[in-house]
Amino acid sequence: MLALQGDEIEIPFVSPKANILNRFIAKFLDLLIVSAIGQLPLKISFIAALSYILLSDGFAGGRSVGKQVIGLQVVSSETGNGISFKESIIRNITPALAFMCTRIPYVGWLLGMSVLVFESLLLIGNPKGRRVGDELAKTQILDYTVFETFNKE
Repeated sequence: MLALQGDEIEIPFVSPKANILNRFIAKFLDLLIVSAIGQLPLKISFIAALSYILLSDGFAGGRSVGKQVIGLQVVSSETGNGISFKESIIRNITPALAFMCTRIPYVGWLLGMSVLVFESLLLIGNPKGRRVGDELAKTQILDYTVFETFNKE
C-alpha cells in the first residue's frame, strides 16, 4: 500500500517478525514484574500492576523491562519508530483484560488464561507475528538489532 504525500511516495514500514521464543520470555519477565507489584501490601497495588501492563511498552521508545533484557522493541508498523504510551495502551488492552479477569472469583484465572492463549495462537499464526493488540495499535515487535539497522539507513 503506497501513500502519496506531495511529491514523495511513502512506503509503509515492513520487517521480519521477532523470534517468538524471545517474545514469550520477554512477556514472562514483564509478568513477573506485574506479579511482584500485585503482591505489594498496598491498596493500589492492583491499579499499579494494571498500569504497568498498559504502559510498559511506551517506556524507552517501545521497550518494556522484559523487552530491554531480551533485546526486543515495539515499533509502529506505519512509521518504523518506537511507540508512544497511547499505542502501548491500545496494544496491551487484551493482556490488561486478562489480568482484570483474574479478579473474578472461581473462573477468573481460567478466563484470563484463555485470553492469553488465544493471543499466543494469533501471534504464532500471523506471518508478521502480530496479535490482536498489535493489529489495533498498528505495531510490530522487532529484534532491537534489526530496528537499529533500519534507523541507520
